[in-house]
Amino acid sequence: MDGPQFNHQTLRQIVRASLGGNRVRVRLSNAYGKQALVIGEAGIALRASGPSAVPGSNRTLTFNGQAGITLAPGATAVSDPVSLRVSSLQDLAVSIYLPQPTPAATQHLKSRQTNYVSTQGNFVAAAAQPGVFSNLCTEGQRYQNCSSSWYFLSGVEVESSPPAAAVVAFGDSITNGAWSSANKNRRWTDVLARRLADNGQSLAVLNQGIGGNALLSAGRGPSGRQRFERDVLDQPGAQFAIVLLGINDIKKGVAADNLIAGHRALIAQARARGLKIIGATLTPFGKANNRQEVQRSALNQWIRNSGEFDAVIDFDAALRDPNNPRRMRPGFDCGDSLHPNNAGYEAMGNAIDLALFRSAAR
Repeated sequence: MDGPQFNHQTLRQIVRASLGGNRVRVRLSNAYGKQALVIGEAGIALRASGPSAVPGSNRTLTFNGQAGITLAPGATAVSDPVSLRVSSLQDLAVSIYLPQPTPAATQHLKSRQTNYVSTQGNFVAAAAQPGVFSNLCTEGQRYQNCSSSWYFLSGVEVESSPPAAAVVAFGDSITNGAWSSANKNRRWTDVLARRLADNGQSLAVLNQGIGGNALLSAGRGPSGRQRFERDVLDQPGAQFAIVLLGINDIKKGVAADNLIAGHRALIAQARARGLKIIGATLTPFGKANNRQEVQRSALNQWIRNSGEFDAVIDFDAALRDPNNPRRMRPGFDCGDSLHPNNAGYEAMGNAIDLALFRSAAR
């Protein structure tokens, strides 16, 4: 995938931990690289503000005891755990030093988070240095709302004691948080994580939304069917999956019957691995033609009434305009008739019954 090229530079990328703990590990990926990915050094720290780390919180990451690692094309790596006290809903700064020319082959587009790239040099251990890190903006010229991709970073695992369970949010751009405010953590998954923390439920929330993703066909990343095992079933601690996928298929002309078959395949996979799988209704798409709306409505009726999912979250009901159910309430629409704004994502997060997760292992 097109993107910048890095050379003898340090990336500092910001992520938020949904649940706290005392040890962390970082997952790196060269899933889509056509050449070896050389990581000269990597580290993690508590984030203060911007690219600055909290002094004294930097931890060097090792991989099988080594400070760096080389990932073959298609390979992933998990760091050795390091001790770091992390609070729930705390920002972390993950730093990766790339010592040679490195194309940005593996990335998560439109993170809704400003990330940073250094001048030339290894600044993994630097808490803050004026003039070193600059915004890594890749969404056109919208610098007033700067958001970039996450590069080569596929996850941060925070270990708690006792081990906590996780709910995996599996979807497309609406789960990814498209058009929510950058750096504000206003995705519906962020709302869910805050509510769980406020309710005293020790449950991590993993966002596995990809903008443009479809259930049955590849596009932005593999199809939902293809990536379900990697992105849901194999996630550490996964006990629940919320599935919100299908609108991009419908936009491509896929019929509801085919989407139902695709969802049934996910249900079977989840049950075989002991996960509780929760179906989420597709939210309104005001620009849909009549055929697309018929398919959306048919899929939603099956999700609500078939009883095949372990539970249902009715995001459609949470967002639709009662006077025009094909559209979102005007106060929830970002302006494109498809993606919610901050208030819409808040309504989605608040529509989830926290009792669905009371069976989580403690």
